[in-house]
Amino acid sequence: METLNQPRISTTFFTPSAERRVVITYKNFPVAHNVSHIGLGVSALNTAKVLQANGIHADVWPILSAKDLAARIQTTTPRPTHIVIAAPWLPTLDLQAYLVFRYPDINFAVVCHSNVGFLSADPQAITNFRQDLDLEQGSLNFKAAGNSRRFVRFIQSSYERPCIWLPNLYYLEAKAGTQRHRWTGGTIKIGSFGAVRPLKNTLSAAAAALEIAEKLHSDVDFHISVGRVEGGYTVVRAVEAMLTNSPRVTLVKDEWYQWPRFRSLIRSMHLLMQPSFSESFNMVTADGAAESIPSVVSDAIDWAPDDWKAEVDSPDSIARIGRHLLLDEFAGAEGFAALERHNAAGLVAWKTWVQA
Repeated sequence: METLNQPRISTTFFTPSAERRVVITYKNFPVAHNVSHIGLGVSALNTAKVLQANGIHADVWPILSAKDLAARIQTTTPRPTHIVIAAPWLPTLDLQAYLVFRYPDINFAVVCHSNVGFLSADPQAITNFRQDLDLEQGSLNFKAAGNSRRFVRFIQSSYERPCIWLPNLYYLEAKAGTQRHRWTGGTIKIGSFGAVRPLKNTLSAAAAALEIAEKLHSDVDFHISVGRVEGGYTVVRAVEAMLTNSPRVTLVKDEWYQWPRFRSLIRSMHLLMQPSFSESFNMVTADGAAESIPSVVSDAIDWAPDDWKAEVDSPDSIARIGRHLLLDEFAGAEGFAALERHNAAGLVAWKTWVQA
């Protein structure tokens, strides 16, 4: 369990153990050469950095298929001892034929990166993961996993199958954690970034931005991400309809940037809003916490501080928490500390699997 006195994750790089070599893989999208909106890739990079910083050799491989991963294993020396496949996108028969049975000396895991609600967007992922549970039962070197404790509990209690917790880890640079100055006047910059999906609840965030502008008698720049709208075209149109001709709130549409540039954009915000109906981690909130920028979130983002959490279907609650965070000089530092605690608990889970 996470506790308030968990030790800080060390950021000193140790000599990696020769016995354990972890590879985290994610689906490569070769058509998207110039953008870094592959959240699983960013997640894999951060997790690998934390593992490396704590003495476990880790690498990240973008792949196109199970056969592609098998070819990469064949040409890699020394071979990895543990391979994580981010999200249940590979057909289970391919996992079995090309990987699990072919390389019995390697421990494989498929990690579901969505909580149950978000899986409604991808029925095939549900089918794949249920077949992965069968694969685990019939093999010695394969684990089904989730990056959300809630998802893991659901699998264990509903299907009565093993499921381990392998959460996202977020690498925190030594310079991070300094408290940024709270908003003291002028235009408020609020970001509600990420793929525009209905479950992200962006319209409620926009409504809360309107209320904040009125209550604080201040102009607001409300930022959203465009260029990767996953089933959310009506959401964008609804946000436009809500904010068009508003005397105080301006809608700002930001392209999907390379991740380092996106972190800079996050750093320029006063407040983030992620009142999502369903999450398993939420990289944008973590990006903000790493930069000491607070977020209004729902309780779906369970690692975040409790006083960041609003009622998910109440713009008034989101606005009220947002006003509080804007004026609280310690809010950003509390988010940074919460992310450190999540990392500490998550690292224990990773080490338990890797060193078993």
